[in-house]
Amino acid sequence: MKKPFAASELILTPAGAVYHLNLLPEQLAPKVILVGDPDRVPAVSKYFDQLYYKVQHREFITHTGRIGNSMLSVVSTGIGTDNIDIVVNELDALVNIDLISRFEKDRPVSLQLVRLGTSGALQPDIAVDSLVVSSHGLGIDGLMPFYEATEDVSTLAMLAEIKEKMPTLKEVAIPYLTAGSDRLKQLLLRDEVAGITLTSPGFYAPQGRQLRYKARYQTLLEDARKVTVNGVRITNFEMETAGIYGLAHLLGHEALSINAIIANRPLGKFSQKPAATINRMITTVLERFTKD
Repeated sequence: MKKPFAASELILTPAGAVYHLNLLPEQLAPKVILVGDPDRVPAVSKYFDQLYYKVQHREFITHTGRIGNSMLSVVSTGIGTDNIDIVVNELDALVNIDLISRFEKDRPVSLQLVRLGTSGALQPDIAVDSLVVSSHGLGIDGLMPFYEATEDVSTLAMLAEIKEKMPTLKEVAIPYLTAGSDRLKQLLLRDEVAGITLTSPGFYAPQGRQLRYKARYQTLLEDARKVTVNGVRITNFEMETAGIYGLAHLLGHEALSINAIIANRPLGKFSQKPAATINRMITTVLERFTKD
């Protein structure tokens, strides 16, 4: 017999909104754009034909509106899969838990989650200012091992091969691998580069950078660059995609991550026009995501 979620587990505001996002169910659209930077929310919503809700709590900003006949929300997550854990679980609660009775709903709702992020390329041939679509998220961030996962059989062999080719990973993480939504790939992917996105728990040593202190895993970039499984390369580094893919898989949502490449790590290059590249990513994805 189902039990209601306790107040300590499903935390709500006095107004009945989910705690961190401060959202009510009616303030969320079924299509959700996820961005890390709170300032990127208005950079997306400025293209809405009509804006219905603007909600903010801490770094979590949500704008919900309409483009043509498509209802959209754009939500800022902040940086890292610790924030992704909060955002995806609370988005799921908004559509799959009755916040008044605190019971799980009988008919699950599936959201479409599209991350628009920035990233560094791991392969020399991936140009700065290009877009990369994440076919898979490879997590070394530590989030998903805390969940009782339902294995994605299609990725088990791929993950085993990655761990064999990058044996040092086991010293710093329990790696996991999850595929993005095939349907969203068909909708949003054109001639962009597609590959495995490596999601790290930090920006410096976990991504092979060294400033004043030595990184323990100094061959990380080189090792990742050499990995190809089922004809798919590890293409880029960032800090959110694998968590989004892992939680979406568990909770029954569709997810796809698209990243603007603003750096090429092996070539040591950084974009001279990151704002323009990010804006091109936004307009390109909105056009495809809202097509009837």
